[in-house]
Amino acid sequence: MILTNRKEFSEMDRLSEKKEPFVFIIDFFKQNILLFSLAELQNNRDVLVHFEHYRNYLPQARLRKKPFLYRFPEEFDAYRKGFDLVKENLYQGNSYLINYTRKTKIKTNLTLQDIFYHSRAQYKICYQNEWVCFSPETFIKIENQRISTFPMKGTIDAAIPDAEKVLKKSTKEKAEHYTVVDLLRNDLSMVADNVRLVDFQKISYIKTHKKNLYAMSSEIEGIVKLKYQNKIGSIMQTLLPAGSILGAPKDKTLDVILQSESYARKFYTGVCGYFDGENLDSGVMIRFIEKEGDQLYFKSGGGITHLSQPIDEYEEMINKIYVPIY
Repeated sequence: MILTNRKEFSEMDRLSEKKEPFVFIIDFFKQNILLFSLAELQNNRDVLVHFEHYRNYLPQARLRKKPFLYRFPEEFDAYRKGFDLVKENLYQGNSYLINYTRKTKIKTNLTLQDIFYHSRAQYKICYQNEWVCFSPETFIKIENQRISTFPMKGTIDAAIPDAEKVLKKSTKEKAEHYTVVDLLRNDLSMVADNVRLVDFQKISYIKTHKKNLYAMSSEIEGIVKLKYQNKIGSIMQTLLPAGSILGAPKDKTLDVILQSESYARKFYTGVCGYFDGENLDSGVMIRFIEKEGDQLYFKSGGGITHLSQPIDEYEEMINKIYVPIY
């Protein structure tokens, strides 16, 4: 079912309090939610989902073609126009981290379903031949009322000598990662007690058919407050939009994003999740391809701080355009 405004969060609370399993997909602005029972997803070819402990499809035969993906990024000057607005707001103190994204035309011999079935990613969604997401980033997990979040911020080309050390020591990347960790720790404190940092600056290797990357993440955990226990909708309503793909402070940063980005994010950088009746697993919908008419667009970007350089961020945005098929 498709729900809008506040009704969807109440329905998610109702289902989770009754311990009924469901899958949800929430857009960036929290304006639209796709909410499905497992019965609705069974044999559903229009909505394909993949989580660690739930999927509604059968594995497909090995891809019989060598994939290609061509990128047609906008001119640097067009990217720079929005970037300069972001930096101006950072210098004015209106924000101290802004996740600035763009959309890029791509051409590929893969269908959206091909990408869904054959990509290697922790969270995958393919929705009605309109868009596909193959994300490596966890949003929150809840197991036995222990809630964890895993902010991912900071990437580097894995081909750079000593790339892991360079990423961890980069002044710009550290500032970006420290900021988002602090933001997510504060966010989690709204719905959890005894919040603490468990793992800091963990480096993960992301392999693609074109260029491999290292990404930096951390883990923060707490115990769900009594008023939020078994209320998945209320938790999501409180925590969204996800700090790692927005910035801080949230309200003002959202205004800057709306001014600087020249397209609608829609479900890109929203979240998807699976509640099994007891526990929750959810992901941030980054690595996202959307169809507009006959044209495909890849949506990507990164966190901007006062240390960010426009050409570096432009190249990072382009480097994140890939499909993890190998």
